[in-house]
Amino acid sequence: MTYPVIVEELRGGKVENIHQGIICVINDNKEVIYEKGNIDSHVFYRSAMKPIQALPVFMTDVIEKYQLTQQEAALFTASQRGEKYHQEALESLMAKLGLSEELLVCGASYPLNEGPKEQYVWDHKSKRKLLHNCAGKHLGFLAYAQEKGHELSSYDDPDHPLQQEILQQLVNLSETPIENIHKGMDGCGAPVYGVPLRNMAISYLKFVAPELIGDPQTEQAVIQISEVMHAHPEIVASHNFICTVLLEDPNIIAKGGAQGVYCLALKKERISIALKVLSGSELVWPVLVAELLEKLNYSNKETIASLLAIRSTAILNDSGKPIGETSVIL
Repeated sequence: MTYPVIVEELRGGKVENIHQGIICVINDNKEVIYEKGNIDSHVFYRSAMKPIQALPVFMTDVIEKYQLTQQEAALFTASQRGEKYHQEALESLMAKLGLSEELLVCGASYPLNEGPKEQYVWDHKSKRKLLHNCAGKHLGFLAYAQEKGHELSSYDDPDHPLQQEILQQLVNLSETPIENIHKGMDGCGAPVYGVPLRNMAISYLKFVAPELIGDPQTEQAVIQISEVMHAHPEIVASHNFICTVLLEDPNIIAKGGAQGVYCLALKKERISIALKVLSGSELVWPVLVAELLEKLNYSNKETIASLLAIRSTAILNDSGKPIGETSVIL
């Protein structure tokens, strides 16, 4: 199957890199209002699934019971990058929940961002599971299992009640029959699923139009997840990252995943977008999403400008001089 080119990177006026991809934009009637490529192609959510994976814990009284702050609750949805504020929130969350770091199945890591990573190495500190990019999500998994009296040591098993609950939530939100969901394992060791890109967009639509869900408890959890993500966008990623920039806009719910998948939805417009950059590149996300928002005549130009401040259409050399450009093809 041939996929269309959605981004070109030019150097000296010549194409140096191309990025093929798939894009799907739907409205609140679940009608496709823009598409590029085969939107019925299956795409694994990777970390774009985190808001859905957080639903079970948000549907318990864990937040109230352990008096979690919004910052700590936001970690359940996060791809944290090891900044000091991430480390402090993770330590606090784990302590409040009374969980052991050894229960986490994700691998031990250094902080992802260069500054805290350099400091960590300088201080001769060892890698920690708690610093894994997905540690907050895993603490949410464990909190749910602990609250429901399920086995903690096997929370990552696809047959564990937690993972079965997540799968059912995905069926409902994405409106994908279970037999049409592709199953895999994510880099952090947890199950992850793939659905047609059209259905991925449908699942994110529910985060800006929760009344479409039809289940009051799930609707309330979706609303609460949106609230904590907006309250602490820096926790969901970190400063100068696309997820944080988009979540600083109260009209947008957004989350990216590894290997080029990105999802966002607009509340006022009741529009949802799912896309996959098939090269796996995340570098082109800001330019691509900015261009999509422009195409949709999105009113908040500050958000678009903030995206282009992360990475402009100009390609710069190491001295900051423009030597090429990124061109989005929609």
